[in-house]
Amino acid sequence: MKFAVLSDIHSNVFALEAVLADAKKHSVDLIINLGDILYGPIAPKATYDLLMQHDIVTICGNQDRQIFAASVAEIASNPTMKFIIDNLGEAPIKWMKSLPFDKQLNNDVYLCHGTPSDDLIYLLENVELGYACLRSDSEIIKRLNGQKSTLICCGHTHTPRTVSLTTGQVIINPGSVGLQAYTDDEPNVHSMENFNAMASYAVIEKTINSWNVEHINVPYDIELAVAECKKRDRMDWVHFLTTGRKV
Repeated sequence: MKFAVLSDIHSNVFALEAVLADAKKHSVDLIINLGDILYGPIAPKATYDLLMQHDIVTICGNQDRQIFAASVAEIASNPTMKFIIDNLGEAPIKWMKSLPFDKQLNNDVYLCHGTPSDDLIYLLENVELGYACLRSDSEIIKRLNGQKSTLICCGHTHTPRTVSLTTGQVIINPGSVGLQAYTDDEPNVHSMENFNAMASYAVIEKTINSWNVEHINVPYDIELAVAECKKRDRMDWVHFLTTGRKV
């Protein structure tokens, strides 16, 4: 089995187009999407429309949930959220509501967005210092909450990583298709930075004894995404997209 793993598209249809085209070159048998799909000031509906043209195994991310659970007050106070809701219409929101929290793909492979129990918690990274530091082996195992699959695919942090545990398990974060840096204030103020502007994903293939993992960076026409962000006055996203660094 050879499959592509995508995560954190964040409405960046231009990056998604490039990643899907690149995945096709790798002759993958399956495409997996780990969530945080349509939240962003770029092109939510166009991203949804493109995804619907492909057969993709998809789970829900925390910001997918935040879109369909947004209150009237939250929408009114967040211009980006209002744009997303207005741009999407009913069908994409209904689709997001139908997505599972996680998925046991087969006996070997498990999919989640954050951790197996919480889509807001980072599985691999500690951000107490304001930037990403890899958690200890024991901390990661604790956050797996008993999940025993040999390969675990997670997203959420936008940080490409392959981590082997003392349990013999391998954890893959494919990074972000659509947003290479961001700053958040939960659980404390921190920034994630990949220091490049390319779309990220991973190609994984089962071998006799383990997994062959290839992290891939794909260039795309960033200025198309930047133009959409400028229309929504999201200059922070313009910086994140073009530099892969915090503001």
